[in-house]
Amino acid sequence: MYQYTEFDRKFVKLRAAQHRDQLERWQKGQLADEEFRPLRLQNGWYVQRYAPMLRVAVPYGEISSKQLSVLATIAKEYDQPDNELFSKAQAQQDLLPGKSPRLIKGYGHFTTRQNVQFNWIPLNKSADVMDLLATVDMHGIQTSGNCIRNITTDELAGVAVDEVVDPRPYAEILRQWSTLHPEFAFLPRKFKIAITGAKEDRAAIGWHDVGLLLVKNSQGEVGFKVWVGGGMGRTPVIGTLVREFLPWQHIMNYLEAVVRVYNRWGRRDNLYKARIKILVKAEGQRYIHEVEAEFNDIVHTDGGPHTIAQSEFDRVAACFVEPKAPASSAASLANSSTQDPAFHRWLNQNVVPHKNPALRAVTLSFKRLGLAPGDATAEQLKASAQLVAKYSRSEARVTHSQNLVLPWVQETHLHNLWQEAKALGFANPNIGLLNDMIACPGGDYCALANARAIPVAAAISERYQDLDELDDLGPIDLHISGCINSCGHHHSGHIGILGVDKDGKEWYQVTLGGSDGSDLSGTAGAGKVVGPSFSAAEVPDVIEAVINKYLELRAPTSNNQNGRTEYFIETLRRVGHDSFKASANSARQSEPAIA
Repeated sequence: MYQYTEFDRKFVKLRAAQHRDQLERWQKGQLADEEFRPLRLQNGWYVQRYAPMLRVAVPYGEISSKQLSVLATIAKEYDQPDNELFSKAQAQQDLLPGKSPRLIKGYGHFTTRQNVQFNWIPLNKSADVMDLLATVDMHGIQTSGNCIRNITTDELAGVAVDEVVDPRPYAEILRQWSTLHPEFAFLPRKFKIAITGAKEDRAAIGWHDVGLLLVKNSQGEVGFKVWVGGGMGRTPVIGTLVREFLPWQHIMNYLEAVVRVYNRWGRRDNLYKARIKILVKAEGQRYIHEVEAEFNDIVHTDGGPHTIAQSEFDRVAACFVEPKAPASSAASLANSSTQDPAFHRWLNQNVVPHKNPALRAVTLSFKRLGLAPGDATAEQLKASAQLVAKYSRSEARVTHSQNLVLPWVQETHLHNLWQEAKALGFANPNIGLLNDMIACPGGDYCALANARAIPVAAAISERYQDLDELDDLGPIDLHISGCINSCGHHHSGHIGILGVDKDGKEWYQVTLGGSDGSDLSGTAGAGKVVGPSFSAAEVPDVIEAVINKYLELRAPTSNNQNGRTEYFIETLRRVGHDSFKASANSARQSEPAIA
């Protein structure tokens, strides 16, 4: 992990002190609400449906056991609304139709942006929380606002067997470049960058404002493929490839040009047309030409002020070497050849190979009945921190799919880890399967949502709990968003569910065939809507009808690989949407109320 310097730590502590001063002035009436709002947002403090929400930055998903422990403390001691507010929120939720898991407090939420959120911290406690975060080099800087947001990457960065170049040093350098960048503090809209260095795209780079793929050319030189203009929301767009090969030393100079041209010409008169995807789509090659001209000016006229020096890269990269293994005691070793079928099911589903043959990367599942996808109570955060310290050299990764990866697990420790994780409820062997679904908090918490996502996720998950059935169905990406802002990434799900509003009632659109770029085709794309919207009560039946149609239509793979049958996305692409669309609509209980 990157080790903060004394400058880094001073910077974060001063930022926390600045927030305390702003908070105290607001409490005294010296700052009006409209003056305080942009200031708190710059540190990740929102106000949602019932209470404030804090978004904590976890740059490129890398998090330490000490940081997880502090997050557990925040959940236990600060994510605690007053009883009157909490009771009122529960009473309002109880008035809504349909079953939903009860609102909870004292927990954190892993997001699809590899961050962590809290939903109940009172604003008058926010400065204390910022001080506590600063003790472990954490903060909420640029987790909100029209700026460059948290840079994300592959959760297997640095350990994946298919990795060409480790993206973490570059992600850290870009984090430092983008943090409080004075020119890019007030962009037309938020700006998201994803980076990977592997053959399989586990970072969904095509769906980002900028997607970066580290490659090596025929001479073995490292550089980037650069995509610009991806995004979800009302207008789902896959980014445009603008550079086949950019020498790595110039990545900040090039991004400076990309964002500067966007800052100059991006729409500011229409919130829904302000993202860079709209500019790239409208201007096409003209945008690319202007970026190249700006880049040439930066490099040749200005002297390339952000060219990365080899010495600086080496300094940062030194933080990302494989951590030293602790001395193993005989008591910590286990017989990994155990014949327990439950253990082997977990090995097959939640454990993947590692660059180091003696190690494995293990995913702890945060998809359990009774909690929303990605939620972790204070006790679970504390327990996960202990597992990370004991088995993964004190380092973990928050994943795009709202789980937690332990990237440095010794093969000989797998059985012990499984036993402890199982006792804590983290060993559900469902990674990549149907009930390992992505879902945003939706209308249960978010003021922007049109509909709830959590009860839909719970209803589907309850229906698909049989592990043999899940194994038979194979990998299926199910993504749920509570509104068109797409925080649940419904566009990229093999099956996507979008909450929509009609006359104050909750309805849901279903899409099929989306991809984040990590499935068998390696091509990102948006799913297609299967028809008019469905009620919340109909959605589980619709999903079951779609799944049953897949079981009816699937065939052996063309090359009969290992004798397996087609996966869901393979069958869908082979036969097309029509049969699935008909099955989905056959599950409708009444006439559709919204197109």
